[in-house]
Amino acid sequence: MGTRVLLVDDHELIRQGLARAFERDDDMEVVGQAGSVSAGISSWNDLDPDVVVTDLQMPDGSGLDLVRAIRAENPTTGLVVLTMHAGDDQIFAAMEAGASAFVGKDTSAADVVSAAKHAAVAPRTFLCAGLSGAMMRRATNPAPPRLSARENEVLGLLADGLGTSEIAGRLYLSESTAKTHITHIYQKLGAANRAQALVTAMRMGLLDHASPQRF
Repeated sequence: MGTRVLLVDDHELIRQGLARAFERDDDMEVVGQAGSVSAGISSWNDLDPDVVVTDLQMPDGSGLDLVRAIRAENPTTGLVVLTMHAGDDQIFAAMEAGASAFVGKDTSAADVVSAAKHAAVAPRTFLCAGLSGAMMRRATNPAPPRLSARENEVLGLLADGLGTSEIAGRLYLSESTAKTHITHIYQKLGAANRAQALVTAMRMGLLDHASPQRF
């Protein structure tokens, strides 16, 4: 018996084209097709395929919703994400959701079949031609630091020109607590003072309303 594949895409022409590509391979068998996340989950439950190939954009959600739902239930199902939107964010989101492979729709049908074969035998690894480049870009352009909700409030008040005692009064904090929040903000932003913190925050997109005159 060949590898059993479920195709999930809201475009019937794409599903039919993929089905023909899989049928040309004697080791692969398309056992079902679905056009939405909900239908995909239902078909997966009914058919128990070895591999699910899913589009990213669906009428009732994201293909990643399907990936997460299946992965939470079964660690051995192969999960291939097939999408026109093959940016770095989509690659990392697919990997974090538990996908086995990520393939752009601009690739060949043979590459999709190959990715499905990989997913069948190594469902918990992640195959993606663009992964190394995405990881290099993330390493050279790290994500901005995470500020807590309170730290974001304090940062906004710093940008408005308020001093420590004024921030403490505005947020009903003790002055020492306000100072602690400011210190943590400086540490996270790698800043030595208010001006550096605000410039860095603006550059990272954490703050977009600060006026340079207030620095």
